[in-house]
Amino acid sequence: MYIQPDISPIQPEDFPRVVAVWEASVRATHHFVRETDIEIFRPLVWEALPHIPQLACVRDDGGQVAGFVAVEEGKVEMLFIHPEARGLGAGRQLLNYAIEIFHANALDVNEQNEQAVGFYLHMGFVVNGRSELDGMGKPYPLLHLQLSDKARST
Repeated sequence: MYIQPDISPIQPEDFPRVVAVWEASVRATHHFVRETDIEIFRPLVWEALPHIPQLACVRDDGGQVAGFVAVEEGKVEMLFIHPEARGLGAGRQLLNYAIEIFHANALDVNEQNEQAVGFYLHMGFVVNGRSELDGMGKPYPLLHLQLSDKARST
């Protein structure tokens, strides 16, 4: 797979692919999430997309969404990469875009998703809090991260 170099906006016609990328990514990286919860979250992701003010994606060589980022009020709400696009720089590209263009400086990450935690720490975020439950009250602990002052200045 090849990732196009440009970030592009997400259009409503992209929503089915965005949800498919979300699900494929969750299945590949969130082994701790129960199937019943994926079934609950899937329609919520779909319903949220039209209401998120800042959405952007990377596309593969066929023009399909390969990864996406969603930012609201300076917080990365979603950053998901299709498993076939992992390791190609899409996450870094989207996170940098979120920081530079959408002015994101905070995010929550599932504590059990160790690869994502490591990625965000490597990208200059620092832990500034923890919640035992996720935003829906599910038993998936969250780490609250803030972009470090050092990372902001580079």
